[in-house]
Amino acid sequence: MNAEGRIQQFLEQRKENHLFRQLTVNQYLTDFSSNDYLGLSRSAFIWQQVEQDYKNYHFHKTGSTGSRLLNGNSALYEEVEDLLAKTHHAEAALLYNSGFDANVGLISTLVRPNDVIFYDELVHASIHQGMILSGLKLISFKHNDYIDLEQHLQANTDYEAGFIITESIFSMEGDKADLKKLADLATKHKVNLMIDEAHATGLFGSNGSGLCNEAGIEDKCFARIYTFGKAIGSHGAAVVGSRQLKDYLINFSKNFIYSTALETHNLLSVKHTYFYLQSNINQLFSLFNLNKYFKFKANNLKSSFEVRGDGPIYGIIVPDNKKCKDLAVYLQNHNLDVRAILSPTVPKGTERLRVILHSYNTTAEIDQLFSLLIDYK
Repeated sequence: MNAEGRIQQFLEQRKENHLFRQLTVNQYLTDFSSNDYLGLSRSAFIWQQVEQDYKNYHFHKTGSTGSRLLNGNSALYEEVEDLLAKTHHAEAALLYNSGFDANVGLISTLVRPNDVIFYDELVHASIHQGMILSGLKLISFKHNDYIDLEQHLQANTDYEAGFIITESIFSMEGDKADLKKLADLATKHKVNLMIDEAHATGLFGSNGSGLCNEAGIEDKCFARIYTFGKAIGSHGAAVVGSRQLKDYLINFSKNFIYSTALETHNLLSVKHTYFYLQSNINQLFSLFNLNKYFKFKANNLKSSFEVRGDGPIYGIIVPDNKKCKDLAVYLQNHNLDVRAILSPTVPKGTERLRVILHSYNTTAEIDQLFSLLIDYK
């Protein structure tokens, strides 16, 4: 069979299973799907600060033109990393081009064949990819089930280094990990704790420093990952930890070594958003108030749908890929940008509408969403 014929078979199979993906442009719909929780990607104030800073640097190129180990590094890069390390209360931070890159680059580089990873069964695909590339023993524990985790820790002790890997807020379930419990287990069993803070960055903790800060366990983590494509409203990510960890990744992480550096506007956007979060909390108040309102409305939906999540991420469970896609299209046809999350991205039988709240949403928009769901059912 030639390659085109095989590709066609795979695509036809996806269509039959209602899993065919297509790119869409829904920029004029009410946003219940983007990760721009605080609306900072559209902040005129931050944009003005970025533009002014750009002029002050007197840059004459739009791209970084190389990897950081060649000619892509700059004083600005190191300034931003120092800011990130300070904000997230770590010795050092290392920037990556995306959260996916950061997880893959960290995990695949760090672990060795005689190590073991204990991971929550619902961790993000980027963590899975890093673990697969590591090629070592992987042990999953039931989602947020720390009794199950401890049983695995007690039963598996033959390793050189052990790692617990999880997320602070889960990207599909919308719930939080018990970070204090995880830190206690990591200390008790002498394993290394790695937390992906992608969906907590900018929303929780001092100056948006995350849930590890809020839980008081930053110094108990071997590594933490912070992502800028969500509440920070930009792009890229950082691994924070010890100075030695940073040096190690600079020397061995292929995702870092062989990637062109982030461009100047991107770095300035991250820098000025972090500055903004130090003194502006109005968006957070708006988001958390909307979160309370959403939960109130969700109580009235219990007879029709199961709603999961602590906010700002929610899952409205609609079992069956086709039914879930059809309901998402129905909402989109009524000007609400709500997306279907299908199996196998989530376990079969838990297909869902993923609803994300933002500081710029309104109670009227939430009312419309729930009214449409009740009418549809």
